[in-house]
Amino acid sequence: MYWVYSALLALWLLVSLPYWVMQMMRHGKYRSGLGERFGRVPARLGQRPTGATIWVHAVSVGEVLAVSGLIGEIQRRFPQHHVVVSTTTDTGQQLARKRFGEENVFYFPLDFAFAIRPYLESLRPQLIVIAETEFWPNFLRLAHHSRARVAVVNARISDRSLPGYRRARWLLSRVLQHVDLFLGQTEADRQRLADIGAPGERVEVSGNLKFDVAPPAPPPIVSSLRSGLEKAGAGPVIVCGSTVDDEEPLLLRAFENVLASHPRAVMILAPRHPERFVEVAKLLEQLSVRFWRRSLWSGDPISGGVLLLDSIGELASLYALADIAFVGGSLVPRGGHNIIEPAQYGVPIIVGDHTENFRDIVGLFESCQAVRVVGPAELPLVFMELISNEAQREALGRRAAETLREQKGATSRTVAALLKLLDQGHVTEAGL
Repeated sequence: MYWVYSALLALWLLVSLPYWVMQMMRHGKYRSGLGERFGRVPARLGQRPTGATIWVHAVSVGEVLAVSGLIGEIQRRFPQHHVVVSTTTDTGQQLARKRFGEENVFYFPLDFAFAIRPYLESLRPQLIVIAETEFWPNFLRLAHHSRARVAVVNARISDRSLPGYRRARWLLSRVLQHVDLFLGQTEADRQRLADIGAPGERVEVSGNLKFDVAPPAPPPIVSSLRSGLEKAGAGPVIVCGSTVDDEEPLLLRAFENVLASHPRAVMILAPRHPERFVEVAKLLEQLSVRFWRRSLWSGDPISGGVLLLDSIGELASLYALADIAFVGGSLVPRGGHNIIEPAQYGVPIIVGDHTENFRDIVGLFESCQAVRVVGPAELPLVFMELISNEAQREALGRRAAETLREQKGATSRTVAALLKLLDQGHVTEAGL
């Protein structure tokens, strides 16, 4: 089975090679860490201290943020173990290096035996922790054969993914036998994991690690921008984060209505993908919208326009400046993005009606009247409604913060489950 899968994966890579080359040439994507993806273990990982290794894999920024607290707790409980972190995306890599040190972070290898084995042989991990649902058949098989314990944490099966997983159950049921522990976010995820072939006795519910993510230390841009807004007497401030293709025009049209009544209003617009920064800047020019690019902004007063956040890693902290937050990927059918970051600051949150990827979080907040879910036609009206009603705006934000506080605790439950798994592997907190 595995050689057939590997052959099909190789064929797919070959057929799609022009796409990958185009992405490298146009956007610089996938160029970084190319050797690492093909199995070249970076020399910096060889400089790690002696002791057992715990390998944590987090695909992108969201997963890196989610496991940050977990990694800190693992390091506290296992001081003689060395924790290394792999990512798939460039943005996730940058954030992980910033948080965990460049010498501990690398790109996840492609799912071929020749690319995976060098890492397993070099790192010799005793525990591999995979965030969410990265079910790579060759990796899981080889990790299991290396005698590492394998855990999938913060696991969720989205509405979009479930039908495909069910169709491939005949394959997944064999692949998932190589995982020792699954920790689902919700009871629904536990059931879905069992439905797609995970051994039921290995599946538990630990909650969502993202509820435990602490707000980041504010970067300098927060105080600089706050000062720039105050000097200009700007307001209200609407932060639109993680926006996607076809969504910015809808948001900008709604913002035009806001500007008509509030000429000093400011929108902080943060596209989800860095390769779209130039595209969104061109859109702002075409629409004749007054705007500033974060990368070129020198601290001047800002009022009556859009700040294009063409930077990485600053959005979460900038929600603190918002009177209203809109979380993107939700006005168009892209599944939505995480609403926890603005909730940390007690900011009133608006999302579109396409939030399938975060159904449980949005559903929870909606049941607590802690988020507004709207369609494109309603968006301008809801912006104006919240801007004009301070009491309603503050109550919505307060309920968001309260809902978030009530959901904390997934990190401690996850650590307890991993400790139990390691004990089963005869590993003690003192190390080997």
